[in-house]
Amino acid sequence: MLIVTTDGIEGRKVEQYFGIVSGDAIVGANVFRDLFARVRDVVGGRAGGYEAALRGAKQHAIEDMIGEAEARGANAILAVDLDYEVVGDSMLMVSANGTAVRVG
Repeated sequence: MLIVTTDGIEGRKVEQYFGIVSGDAIVGANVFRDLFARVRDVVGGRAGGYEAALRGAKQHAIEDMIGEAEARGANAILAVDLDYEVVGDSMLMVSANGTAVRVG
């Protein structure tokens, strides 16, 4: 599966469009990770727990998007965009969206 953020793939022609595909993942932050992140913010450094959770959520959202594209018969996803949204008080939603296509 080719996944690009551009609206085309150099040297490849779009043969068929399958429409918009998406994947979402929500990460909940627990109390201990919140506390640790605040301490790290005060003393400096990176919040590794949050970074790992964010990477995992992004990967899950992309995998869900790929699964939807494959189910439609696509072999590429164009114009991929990742969006992040705060949900409630302690959750983060990651959305991956793009256009499923078949390229030659």
